[in-house]
Parts: sequence; C-alpha cells; structure tokens
Amino acid sequence: MRQRYRLLTIFLIGALLFQPAEVFAKYQVSCRSMIFSDRTKVVRLYGKNVHDRVLPASTTKVMTALLVMEKLPLDKYVTVSKRATYPQPTKLYLKEGDQYKVRDLLYAILMKSANDASVVLAEAVAGSEWEFVQMMNARAKEIDAKHTKFANSHGLPTKNVSQYTTAYDMYLIFREAMKYPFFRDAIKQKYRTIYSKAGRKHSLKSHNKILFNDWKRKVYGKTGYTRAAGPCFVGTLEKGDSMLIVAAFNCPNRWQDIKHVIRYYGGVPL
Repeated sequence: MRQRYRLLTIFLIGALLFQPAEVFAKYQVSCRSMIFSDRTKVVRLYGKNVHDRVLPASTTKVMTALLVMEKLPLDKYVTVSKRATYPQPTKLYLKEGDQYKVRDLLYAILMKSANDASVVLAEAVAGSEWEFVQMMNARAKEIDAKHTKFANSHGLPTKNVSQYTTAYDMYLIFREAMKYPFFRDAIKQKYRTIYSKAGRKHSLKSHNKILFNDWKRKVYGKTGYTRAAGPCFVGTLEKGDSMLIVAAFNCPNRWQDIKHVIRYYGGVPL
C-alpha cells in the first residue's frame, strides 16, 4: 500500500512539473523580431527574425546614452537650446537656456524616455543633432551593428530619413552600453528627481513596467513605442554568473512574450 501511495505521489509531482513546459511550448510569441541571449557565455537561447529590419522607437536612446557616456563627463552642465524644446512628447518640457547635468538628462532619457533631453545631449556632444546622428551610425558600425540606421537621437518617426535596426543589432548596442556602471544603475531606477542648475524640478518614473509588477525577478532595460514600431524593449537580467539580454520589437504582447521566453528558454523563474 505504501509503495502504491509513493508511486502515486511521484506521478502527481511529475505531472505538475511537466505541465507548465507543455503550456509554454504552445505559447506563440507575438513579437515580429526577438532575440534572447546569454551574453556571458555567448549562447543564443532564442531567436525570431533576429536580422529583420524593425523600427527602433525609443530603444534608440540606448545608442544616444552610449555616445554621451563615451564623450561627456557626467557632472558637466549642458544648456537647453531652442531647437531642443521642439520634439513631441514624451518630454520634460525643458526651457531654452536652462542648464542640467549630463547625468540627470541621461536618467531622463533612460527612465522617462524624454525626447527633448535626448536632443540637448546630442547637441552637447556634437554641436547639432544632425552631426550626432552621423556619430550614432558610425558607432553602430564599429560594434558590428551593420543593419542599423538612426535618423535622430530619440527614435520618433521621421518623414525624410529612414531609420531602422534589428533585434540582433540592438542586442549588440545594449551590450556595449552595459559596460558602463552608470548605465547599469540608471536602468534599475524606478523613480528619481532631477533639477536644473536654477532649481527647476522634474520627477521621473521609469516606463519599464516590469519594475513595478510582482515578477520574482526584474528585467532592467529600455522601452520603446510608436504606432508604427509597436511596443519594443531591450533589457537584461542575471542568471547565476551569466548576464542575459533580451531584445524584442513590434510585440503586441510585449511583457507576456518577454516573460515566456525568459522562463521557457532561459529557465529563469519569473
């Protein structure tokens, strides 16, 4: 009798363990393009149309942040130009002539996805946003992101210049940005308050909804969205001694897709 109960218990435990995998296996990823990779071991865990052209939307700001971190001291004050106040929301509604530290505007673009802050930083690095875009595209090629072309510093749609990237290219760009401690810290922030030199206050809240949900593990990164691009995300989490990176584009079910891929292909409980 005891043997029978023991066998029944083993059977029930086995059924509970294998049922989720069967459910996950049937899940259809909605993203047009997606990559999930172990950066540390250089192993691709999942891929879907990883080299297809997609619109970058605000994941563009990862490249903007990378160049700014490479070119400017974080505590340097930079000045808001009139042109920098023009971009459409999301924005901080910066005022011409105001000055901000580079680090605070980086928080603004990585957390709140502030388009006007992106232009201020671009002009501070290169003198004009147009010159900065040339630097963005040259830097992309240097890190082997060969199928990427940026048209501005923030990722908003443009009429006259095409812009595009791929999930694989954005994985490479994000991986490069992750070399900087400031970047790794900034994408973990849920809330932050920044000030202009004159004391003007801005309250920031991250657009990354994963930071506010009940997942057991957080995935830190940069969101993106426009009507044409759809929901996008590029981010990272740790598994043991490995750093995992996920890049997802044009995803109607963005957060569900990310959760599924990380759990099913990465073996990370969320």
